[in-house]
Order: sequence, then C-alpha cells, then structure tokens
Amino acid sequence: MKLDYPALLDLFPQHRDKDRSESASFLIWYLENYYRLDPIDAIDAVCDQGGDKGVDGIYVNDNDQTITVFQSKISQRSNTTIGDAPLRDFSGTLTQFETAEALENLVSSAGSAQVAALIKRLDLTSKLRTHEVRGEFVVNLDLDRNGESYLKSATNIAFVGKSHLAANFISDTRGLPIQSPASFDLFGFSVTEYIVDAERKAIIAPVKAAELVALSGISDQSIFSYNVRGPLGRTKVNKDIVTSIRDRTRHKLFPLFHNGITIIAGKVTRGDNKIEIDNYYVVNGCQSLTALYNNSASITDDLRLLVRIVALDPASSEAGIITTYSNNQNGVKPRDSKSNSPTQIRLRNEFAQLYKGTYALEIKQGEYPGEGEVISNEDAGLYLLAFDKHEPWSAHQRYSVFEDKHADLFGRPHITADFIVMCRVVADSITALLPNMENSLFAKYALTKYMVMHIVRQILEKDDLADELFSHPAQFVRDAADRARFRKCIDTIVADIIVDLNDELTALDDKAAYRDNLKTASWVRRLAGSVVSDHQKFLARKKVKSFAEEWSELKVGTA
Repeated sequence: MKLDYPALLDLFPQHRDKDRSESASFLIWYLENYYRLDPIDAIDAVCDQGGDKGVDGIYVNDNDQTITVFQSKISQRSNTTIGDAPLRDFSGTLTQFETAEALENLVSSAGSAQVAALIKRLDLTSKLRTHEVRGEFVVNLDLDRNGESYLKSATNIAFVGKSHLAANFISDTRGLPIQSPASFDLFGFSVTEYIVDAERKAIIAPVKAAELVALSGISDQSIFSYNVRGPLGRTKVNKDIVTSIRDRTRHKLFPLFHNGITIIAGKVTRGDNKIEIDNYYVVNGCQSLTALYNNSASITDDLRLLVRIVALDPASSEAGIITTYSNNQNGVKPRDSKSNSPTQIRLRNEFAQLYKGTYALEIKQGEYPGEGEVISNEDAGLYLLAFDKHEPWSAHQRYSVFEDKHADLFGRPHITADFIVMCRVVADSITALLPNMENSLFAKYALTKYMVMHIVRQILEKDDLADELFSHPAQFVRDAADRARFRKCIDTIVADIIVDLNDELTALDDKAAYRDNLKTASWVRRLAGSVVSDHQKFLARKKVKSFAEEWSELKVGTA
C-alpha cells in the first residue's frame, strides 16, 4: 500500500471530487477501511469544508459510548515527520466539545457550516452526558519525538500515522489467482460482436463445452470469484442442466434452450476462427459450468453453449453491474447481492489472515471459503443481531441481515474477525448445553439460542472485564489456548442461565406459547431481565463466580 503523495490518492479515486478536499477524501477512505463503515455512513461522518472550526469528521460509537472527533491531513512530502504543533492545535479544537455550553457555542458560531448540521444530526449535546469525547489525528506521516512527547500528556488524542495505517490495513479486494490464457475454436460458426466504444465490447459465440471445462480456475472456484454465488448443488435448475448434459441427443439443441454463460475478460482478441481471452472470470453461468465440469465424460463435440464475452476490467463497477443483472436464473437473494461488498470481502480477508486453518468466513452461497471451521456471514449476522444489537426476537427474519440491517450489523469499527469468532464460541457453548434444558421443545426452537446469547451478553456487560472483552476480543479468542479458556468461562455462565430458565419456564401457563413469545421483544426482555437479575444476586452472595474470576482462576490453573 502506497501512502506517499501522490500515489496515496490512488487509494480513493471514488471519493475525490473538485468540491471535496483531498484530506476529506482521505478521511472517508480511512473510515471505510479502518472503522469499517458503510460508504454512505463514512461520507456522512465527514465535514471538511470551510468554517468547520478545525473539525474534519465526527463518529459516535454508542457501543463503547465514545464521540470521536477527527482531523485529517495529507502531506505531499514523504521524507519528513510531524511534530507537536498540529497536535496542540487539534487539542484546542477538542475543547469545543468539553461542555454542552461550549458545543452550543460552536454550533451557533459555525452558522451554515457542515459541522453544525453534523453535531445536530448526531445529537451530540445530549450525548456529552454519557459519551467520552476523544480526538483522532490521521495523517500519512509518522510522529517525531516532539509529537510523541506531547501525546504522553494529551491522553484524549490518538495519533494514526503512516506506520499504523500500513500495519493495520485489511484489503477489501479479493486476492485473485492469475488465470491461464484460453482460446476458443469457432471454425464454421458465426460470431456476433457488439461494440459500445473503443474501451468496451462484447462477443457472442457458440463455444465448445469441452473448451469451457478446460478453463483454469473451475476446480478451486477461483474463476467464479466475481460471481455473486458459488455452485449451489442439486437445485432443480441444476438437476435439469445435468439431465441435458447427459442426454447426448440434446447436445446440438443446447444453445436453443440454455441461457448461456457470461465471461468478463480483461483482454479479448478476435482472430481468424478463434477468440483468445486473458484475465477472465465467469460472472454468470457458474451452475452450468460446474455441472459441465462434473460431467465432463458426457460432453461431445456437438455440445456448445452461447458464451457472451465482455471486454472489461473484471474489478470495474460496470462489471459489477453486469454480474448483478445477469444473475437471475436461480434468483438473487439479498445475501448474494452483498457477497462482493467491500465490507464482506474485508472480513473474509481478515479471517484468512488471522484464523487461517481454524475458521473461515463464507460470504456467498456455494463458495469454498478455505480450510477450517466455516462460519457463514448469515450466521455471523444473526449472532451480531442477538449478541451485539440486543434483538434476538428478530433472528427469525434472516433476510433482514443483508437488507436494511446489513450496514448497521457489519459496518461498525468493532465488528472484526475476532468479534465474530467470540460470538461463535458463545453460540457453540449454547448449542452444546441447550439439551440440558428441561423443556426440550423450547430448547430445540431456533430462536432460543439467540435469546440465550442476548442474556450472556447482558451478564458480560456487567462484568469487570466487560470493556476489555468487547473492545479487545482478540485477547480472549485469537490464541487457541485463550479461546478454550474463554469457552470454559462461557460454559459456566450458560449452564447457570439454563438452570434459571428451567425455573422461569416452569411457571409458564402455556408451555407452547414460546413460539410467539420468543418473537416478542417485551416478553424476551422481561425473561432476560429476570435471569440476569437472579445471576447478579447469586454473584453478590458469592454463590457463583463472575466471568473475570473464572478467567483469572483458569489462567492460574493453566500456568
């Protein structure tokens, strides 16, 4: 990653505009990639315009009750460092957020400047009572000694410089293998070419199935990297495709009833009776090409498919539009549409970087996410809904994870691979211990797991280690030994919860009403509140141990 000017500007071309400063574009990019915000939320958090009183952006994190005020700068000199003077100026900016009166004065003096509107929209005046104000200075340089010395006393300022940016970057693009060049023999067949302009064109041709299955990247699915789905298995559509492939009498008719395949290629060359492609990916036809590959023995020279080859950069926005609109044979679900989002790809890359061989995040149907225990992003979204957003009663609405709730669930700074793994360990503990519940039907009901996750979270929030647990989950789950220790602590809490639930559920008049009750926020809140209250009483009476006590004792025991 190049952080020197002007190469730095290539990191965020989509945000650069004549009416937006380069430093504002830089800050939007930073919020997207390091705070993991949705692009809209990142842009909304920035207010770098004239009259904004030294404030370049504001982000409110209700999860850890902080208000972060940003100042961002881009240095055009790479062979220098930054001293204490800009930090002292920034410290003065932060004094405008010390009291409600100071904040109101900032708003009134800012007039029509963006910072005033942002402060009002975020309702900062009321949140000053509950949230801690901190500053974050973002720049593509590192600190000198004067700057380091100043920050020792300015504890409310975090410095994010060149070294930090380079060390903590998680890419939001796929790491793609280079496909081997391929060619298609079209002797005796007509080819149609549609030219948009000098940069964009498409070729439609009947290509031999035998040549298609020889394309590189089918076995490891890398050829489908830009598709919204991987192979979906034995769907009705796929079964029909296989039937047609195995019936050799239909091979010449195949182009008449099959929708064809779409390939986007970075390089397309049309020669005499052949077409050559390079840097290519199949963006529609994954199911068909997989079926052909798995039934290669049935392929004859008569079997051809209409292939649309589009000459475009596979990573371009136009290629993304083609991918989305051309995938409708099996129906594109909300989860499919988010499989190529930077938020999901960044999380997938982070799992591969931190948990390779242990956990892998699956972000689209049918893909091979890598070695290790697979966590689907759909499950991850439901964990976050119950454990982090406190809405276990909504977990039956799985579709909402990738519709209106997607940005709110995944697009937040603390939603990392570590946090999702922590949720998974909690979920695994609950799954293992729920059979101990006396009401077996209640235990087997899908929403019960999410309600218990919600209760576990409420108990942990009152623990002495709560801040560390939710701000730095890596300390508890990234190392295998720590993860096993964390699981034992959670097992203890879950076991106690189940005992309390057994008592609570015994008093229910209608034992079958749980199906409606678990979808009712007021009922779940009342039951969860009662269980948490009982747990706190037992803690006070020393009848059970807190998470912090268990964690400490297990550490001593393993030492």
